[in-house]
Amino acid sequence: MNLKLDFINGDTKKCLAAMALPLMAALFLNMAYNLVDSLWIGNLLGERAYAALINATPVILILNSIAMGASNGVSILLSQAVGAGKKETAEKMITTSLLAAIVFSLGLTLLLELLLRPILGLLGTPDELMPMAYQYLAIYLSGYLAVFLYCYFTAVLRSFGNSVFQVVAILICTVLNAVLDPVFIHLMGFRGAAVATVLSQALCLVFMLVYLARKKCFRLRLQQFDRSLLLPFIAKGVPSAFQQSIPAISTSFLTSLVTGYGISALAAYGITGKLETILFYPAMAFNMALTSIVGQCTGAERYDRARDYMKASLLSGTALLLVLSALVTGFARPLALLFLDSSQAAEIVAVYFRIVGAGYLLNALTNCFLGSLNGMGRPAQSLLCMVLYYLVVRMPLAWLLSHLGFGLEGIWTAVLISHVIAAAASAFAALRQLRDQKAVSTETEKRHL
Repeated sequence: MNLKLDFINGDTKKCLAAMALPLMAALFLNMAYNLVDSLWIGNLLGERAYAALINATPVILILNSIAMGASNGVSILLSQAVGAGKKETAEKMITTSLLAAIVFSLGLTLLLELLLRPILGLLGTPDELMPMAYQYLAIYLSGYLAVFLYCYFTAVLRSFGNSVFQVVAILICTVLNAVLDPVFIHLMGFRGAAVATVLSQALCLVFMLVYLARKKCFRLRLQQFDRSLLLPFIAKGVPSAFQQSIPAISTSFLTSLVTGYGISALAAYGITGKLETILFYPAMAFNMALTSIVGQCTGAERYDRARDYMKASLLSGTALLLVLSALVTGFARPLALLFLDSSQAAEIVAVYFRIVGAGYLLNALTNCFLGSLNGMGRPAQSLLCMVLYYLVVRMPLAWLLSHLGFGLEGIWTAVLISHVIAAAASAFAALRQLRDQKAVSTETEKRHL
C-alpha cells in the first residue's frame, strides 16, 4: 500500500488536518448513526422504550470501545512498522492480527450472549425494562463480528495514512440505518431498531471489503501468519482496549446510580450521552490521528516532529471545543426536546451541561496527550491515566456525592472534577515520555559518532 501522507517531512498543520478532519467527519457521521435509533425510538415508541435503550447502551458502548481499542493497539505497532519502512513485517502484522480479531470477536459474542441477563441485572435494569433491553442486546450481539472487523480495517487504513475512506463507509451505514429503522420499527416494534442496526453494520462491512479487494491495498496470505506477533499485539491491544472501555464502564456505573432517580432521570442521562458525542468525537479524532502520526514519527525516531504534531493538535482541539461546548451548553434544553417530549428530562439535561460544560475543553487536551502516548508505544501509561480519573476519581466520587444527598448535581460535579484531573495527569505523562524518548535517541546517536 502506498502512503497517502508524509508525516515525517510534510507540513505539520496540513498533515494533521488531512488525517484528523476525515476522522472527525467519520465520527460525526457515526454520531448521526447512533442518534438515529434514539430519535426514532424516542419519538415513535415513547419514554419507556427510550429508557430501555439507555439501559442497553452501556453494554454497546463497552463492546464498541473494545473493538476500537483493540484495533488501535494493532495500529500502534503497524504505524511504527510503516514509519520504519518494514513492508514485509507490516503484511505479517495484518494477516496475524486479522485472524486474531475474528477469533476474539466471535468468542466475546458467545460469552456475552450467555451472560447477558446477569449483566443487565448488574446495571440495575428495572424489571419493567428488562425484556426490551435484553431483546435489543441479543439482536445487536449477532452482528458484533461486523462491528469489530469494520473497526479493525479502518485502523489498518489509518496506519498507512488513509482516513478518508472511513468517512464514505460510515456515511453509507448512517443512511442505511436511517432508512431501515422506521421500516423495521413499524414491522417489529422495539426489536426492529436492533435488526436495522445489525443489517446496516453488515452492509457497511461488505462495502469496506469490496473497497479493499478492488484497491488491492494489501495481500493476505495464511503463510504470513506469525505466532510470535500475537504477544506484542496482546501487549498493545489489551491496554488500548481497556483504555477505550473505561469511559463506557464509567457510564455503566453512573447509569446504575441515575436509575435510582426515576425513568425521567435515566432518559435525561441517556440524552446527555448522545449530545456529549458532539463534544467527545472531535477530541477522539485527534486521539486516533495522533496515535498513527506519532507512531510513524516514533518509528522514524523523529521526536521533534512528534512534538510539533502534539502542539498543533492541542491548539486546534482547544479552539474547536471552545466553540462546540458553548453551543451545546447554550442550546441544551431545545436539543434535549428533539429526543423526547419531556420538560422534566430537558431541565435535567440543561443542568448537566451547565455543570460539566467547561470539562470538555480539558477533555480535548486529555485526548491529544493520550493519543501521543499511544503513538509512542506506551498505551499502558495512557491506561493508568484513565484508571486514575475514571475508576479512582469519577466513579467513587459520584457515588459518594450522590449518597451524601447532593443528588444528580453531585454526580455531575464528580464528572467535572474528573476532567480536571484527567488533563493534568495525561499532560504530565505524555510530556515526560516524549522528553525521555528524545533523550534516549540523542544518547544513541552520540554513541554511534
